[in-house]
Amino acid sequence: MARPTLGPRAGSRARLKVGVLISGRGSNLQALIEAAADPAYPAEIVLVISNRPEAPGLVRAAGAGIANLSLAQPSREIFAAEADAALRQKGVELVALAGFMRILDTGFVEAWRDRLVNIHPSLLPAFPGLHPQRQALAAGVRFSGCTVHFVRAQIDSGPIIAQAVVPVDPQDDEARLSERILAAEHRLYPMAVRLYAEGRLSIAGERVAISGAVPPEIAVFNPLEALASAGG
Repeated sequence: MARPTLGPRAGSRARLKVGVLISGRGSNLQALIEAAADPAYPAEIVLVISNRPEAPGLVRAAGAGIANLSLAQPSREIFAAEADAALRQKGVELVALAGFMRILDTGFVEAWRDRLVNIHPSLLPAFPGLHPQRQALAAGVRFSGCTVHFVRAQIDSGPIIAQAVVPVDPQDDEARLSERILAAEHRLYPMAVRLYAEGRLSIAGERVAISGAVPPEIAVFNPLEALASAGG
C-alpha cells in the first residue's frame, strides 16, 4: 500500500523550504540555487549547512543571499542535534544532501525520514560508497550515471526517485567520467526536488511512485545525446 503523497498539500502555492547539507565546493548546491532563482520553481533554499567551515559552497550560499551555517562538530550526535535545530528553526520541509561527506546520525535520518534526499554518482544499487566512478571503471560497465534517492540509515540506500544514465567511453579515466556524471547530476537534482515540491511522489514499500506525466529526461537522459555532447 502506497504512503500518502509526499511534499506539500495539493494546491498549495507556498514554495517548499529546502535545507542543503554540504561538505565541499557545492556544485550541486549551485544547480539548486540556479533552479530556485526562477520564481516558477516550486522550492526555495532557506538554509545551507556545512560540516567544514572552509567549504567553498558556503561562499556560494552567501553570494546568493542564503542563510548559511558551519557546524564543525567532531561528535556525530551533536552535529545532528544542532543541524536539526537549525533546520527546524528555518521551517525546512526537505533536506537535500549535496556532496555531504559525513555519515549522518541514525536518529537524524529517522527524524527526517522521507524528507531527506541524496544524490550519488552511480546507478544505485551499483557502486555505493566512496569512489563510485573508479568502481564503475574497474567493473568494465558500459553505462554509469547518478541517482537521487530518499536516505535510509544504510549508506547510499533508500527508495530511488530518479536516475540519469551516462555512457562510459573506452578512453575514460576517473576524472573524465566524474565530470560527465556531474553534468548529469546538475540536471537531475533540480528535477527530483521539483517532483517532491509538486507533491508528485509517494512511496509504496521501498519504491517511489510518481504521479502525473513525467518527461522521459526526468527518469533517464539519452546516452547517445550525452556521448555526442561530450565529443565522443
